[in-house]
Amino acid sequence: MSAAAMPELQIGDLVFIRIPVLFFRKVADTTASWTNHVGIVTGQKDGVWQVAESCVPFARQRSFDAFVARSENRRYCIRRLPVPLDADQQQRLQQAVARRLGTLYHTGFALHSRRQFCSKFVHEVLREACGIRVGRIETFAQLLGRNPDAQLGFWRLWFFGRIPWRRETITPASELSCPHMTTVFDCA
Repeated sequence: MSAAAMPELQIGDLVFIRIPVLFFRKVADTTASWTNHVGIVTGQKDGVWQVAESCVPFARQRSFDAFVARSENRRYCIRRLPVPLDADQQQRLQQAVARRLGTLYHTGFALHSRRQFCSKFVHEVLREACGIRVGRIETFAQLLGRNPDAQLGFWRLWFFGRIPWRRETITPASELSCPHMTTVFDCA
């Protein structure tokens, strides 16, 4: 896909990718989605668009090109809020991101932890900066119960024998399907 075919990015755009590592593929399979990772566009640095993300081992920013280069088959999707962020919201978004950079990744996906994971990072940044909520907060019981094909054996192993059924989380898939956002680009 040529760069000319992609629309101009905006601060606050969400960028969805699929990381081709077993653990992240299990996240996608469990949520019945192609995506397993999300980041948020924060602006430009030296003319290059930047995406902030929570990733292993900690939250950071990288160029848009480096972010999407990690995606399986370079597939990515850009979703946008219905109204562009004003200058004040953009500044608050950048400040919310800056406060989270360097925060360790949470491999247990606990929404109420001090640590971050990608969908929690995006959810918190938009909520804090703009009062906008993206995605669906749900328990592991709700998430795993919705997908009869979810491989509970993998998740039991991941959680050392005990799935935290009541733990609240949020997924990239729920943010991808968020009804008040618009898909502005998908190179599927």
